[in-house]
Amino acid sequence: MLKNASKQASSTDIPDNATAALVLADGSVFYGRGVGAEVEKIGEICFNTSLTGYQEILTDPSYAGQIITFTFPHIGNVGTNSDDIETINVASCGAIIREDITDPSNYRSTQHFDKWLKSHDLPGICGLDTRAITRRIRDSGAPNGILCHRQDGKFDIEDLKARAAAWGGLEGLDLAKEVSCTQTYSWDETLWDMSKGHGKQENPTLHVVAMDFGAKRNILRCLASAGCKVTVVPANATAEDIMNHKPDGVFLSNGPGDPAATGIYAVPTIKALIDQNMPIFGICLGHQLTALALGAKTEKMHLGHRGANHPVKDNTTGKVEITSQNHGFKVIPESLPEDTEVTHVSLFDGTNEGIRHKTKPVFSVQYHPEASPGPQDSHYLFQRFIDMINEKKAA
Repeated sequence: MLKNASKQASSTDIPDNATAALVLADGSVFYGRGVGAEVEKIGEICFNTSLTGYQEILTDPSYAGQIITFTFPHIGNVGTNSDDIETINVASCGAIIREDITDPSNYRSTQHFDKWLKSHDLPGICGLDTRAITRRIRDSGAPNGILCHRQDGKFDIEDLKARAAAWGGLEGLDLAKEVSCTQTYSWDETLWDMSKGHGKQENPTLHVVAMDFGAKRNILRCLASAGCKVTVVPANATAEDIMNHKPDGVFLSNGPGDPAATGIYAVPTIKALIDQNMPIFGICLGHQLTALALGAKTEKMHLGHRGANHPVKDNTTGKVEITSQNHGFKVIPESLPEDTEVTHVSLFDGTNEGIRHKTKPVFSVQYHPEASPGPQDSHYLFQRFIDMINEKKAA
């Protein structure tokens, strides 16, 4: 860890060997060694507690506008490959890492992590006390900041402080429109198999339309593996657009930003689908938008949930599942209407993790059941969605 890595600093305090700086909106400066692209990125500083899956995390569109602190110290040690990305256009803003990136040691690796960061114009900083940053976020909330990588070690700290302080943050931002697809497309790739790689769904029995608010590839693979023909539509698709595809069900994907901002155009569509008794399954941002469409409210969280070790209780079965999560907003359970019930709850802090409508074929969860990365405890939810569609068709 570099000298003066966590003190409030001016341009005269820059250590000789610093090639990157993390500057927070409150004026705090953390110095370290730069990795990845030599660029500046501004965003919300969050932390993720996952032990694996850094490539999936950095390519998750839900991280748009965020700089990710990895609490696990060894990031980059298994390299990167073309299979473990969740989207082609990376929306996250950078990586904060404890240890230096080592040479990759994994048979699936095709590229060094540092080169991969450069290829996606992502800056990184290592050599920081990530525990101190994590505690700071835990106690004071997720701060805004700038990550700057310059190999010459020359930083205009006062300018970086001013720009970090001036950035407005994620609240009120509709980022889904920036990461959503712009044209409708079909998806038939299935989940990874150790002996065969990704498969292809050639005999689907149901047709699901997925609204793309920042959908991860592995979510679409889960739907295809469950027997679905998947048609992906942009976030701003109308109910008429969706119904023209004659779907058996509609999936509402994960995504970044403030659900209330995205809801301006998405909620009327979801309401219309609910009114037509369309089976709906939402996750993450899709969960929040479902709640808004049903009449509930959402709010910004103190620090959010991000990691692959979050315990959640399913009230419908009494079972506890370990889940993968990435969200900074939450549904306010007290605002739910009487015809909607809470199905899942976080055992970390009691926040809402799932709802369902009592009479309509609609349910949603706050976490990521596709488990990329993370445990597979929640894969059953995709089958629950399929069962709900089949029950609706039978009726």
